[in-house]
Amino acid sequence: MFAYIGKRLLLAIPTLLIISIFVFSLQKLLPGDPILALAGEERDPQLLEFLREKYRFNDPVVYQYFYWIGAVLRGDFGISLRTNQPVLELILEKLPVTLQLATMAMFFALIIGIPAGIIAAVKKNTWIDYLANLVALTGLSIPNFWLGIMLILLVSVNLGWLPASGYESLFVDPVRSLKTMIMPAFVLGNALAATLMRHTRSSMLTVLQADYIRTARAKGLSSQEVILSHSFRNALLPIVTLTALLFGELLAGAVLTEQIFTIPGFGKLIVDAVFNRDYAVVQGVVLCTALGFILMNLVADVLYVLLNPRMRAAL
Repeated sequence: MFAYIGKRLLLAIPTLLIISIFVFSLQKLLPGDPILALAGEERDPQLLEFLREKYRFNDPVVYQYFYWIGAVLRGDFGISLRTNQPVLELILEKLPVTLQLATMAMFFALIIGIPAGIIAAVKKNTWIDYLANLVALTGLSIPNFWLGIMLILLVSVNLGWLPASGYESLFVDPVRSLKTMIMPAFVLGNALAATLMRHTRSSMLTVLQADYIRTARAKGLSSQEVILSHSFRNALLPIVTLTALLFGELLAGAVLTEQIFTIPGFGKLIVDAVFNRDYAVVQGVVLCTALGFILMNLVADVLYVLLNPRMRAAL
């Protein structure tokens, strides 16, 4: 198992390297000059030259990349041109917010999507199945920003149950932190639940038609045991992969949702950085997001091996 994990980690190195090259190169193609924005309205030539030397903008692009990637390998992601803070400090400040939002959103997605998918598969071609598919299609079709605004109007403005926006750290005030995160997490989890429901239903339908399921029923096992112990366990493999990918997507930051609910996570950070041409922040956030995707894929691969005896035997 450890050898398998080691191989997967080795494969992640060239992936991250390619991503870093793309991110750095594409940043250079963006219009505008961050040094002009940093220098202010006067744009004194001496100040511009000083800033270009300070941030190595006068060096060839190839040298800039190697200087940057070398610093990243030492744990230095650069300095934000806008706030003059270390990029790593900004990332570590926003990471707990994004992790909390992603975890709560995935919780909503799992407790809604997987049970609905199982029930829809078991009750295939009944009104329950049609209703579950209709709800899933609705969840996929409704834009997150519209659902977020409607929830604010209903739950916060009209009923006054939850805060309309803002964020409180989980370590400062856990109760208020959960209250501020429930609505944005539900907005994100709702769309993911629809995706999980459809994949769970499809996977369960395939397993329910297998010969060993008919054999289990013929042996007199209860429907609950057949569905949960035999069918769902074997239908888990594609669901695990999808869940890992969806969680990695959440780690990238939900831009619109974070903007609507004023949550200071990765989404808001990268949008502000793009608008301010804060290259170092954009590069740092994208690299961390890519690392998150790779780690979640690694988790999915490990779970695949743990859940599939044939894969364990092949290692």
